[in-house]
Amino acid sequence: AGGAGVALPGPGTGDVPAPTGTGPTGTGGPPAGAADVTRPVADALAAELTEVASGLPERLDIDPDAVQRDLARLVLVIVELLRRVVEHQAIQRMGDEDLSEAQVERMGVALERLEQKLAEIKSVFGVADADLNIDLGQLGKLL
Repeated sequence: AGGAGVALPGPGTGDVPAPTGTGPTGTGGPPAGAADVTRPVADALAAELTEVASGLPERLDIDPDAVQRDLARLVLVIVELLRRVVEHQAIQRMGDEDLSEAQVERMGVALERLEQKLAEIKSVFGVADADLNIDLGQLGKLL
């Protein structure tokens, strides 16, 4: 066995080499073949980050009003995404016939109130619906 580790006795098989590598039990370099797998992934990630960075401004102009609006926009994007997921699940549950008419009505009213509250918050912070549909690059638009 051509391992770089210390030989440990194995049950009925003689010596078993200790693991080598960078894992929790390893002591040497990366496992054989790891560089072959990680290099293309690292190169692809670096290329993506370079592409994203090229679209960013070199200097950030930090305006307190813009920070508040951008934070509100971020929170609203997350809440809107969650609202859509919950709405989708509620629609699926309504078709299962395991809910009473009263439960279906309560879900509908709750979703409607949430949508109204989101519209109110968007109005306060001057955020339009189009502002919530952020571009995720290759994944497309969020909403």
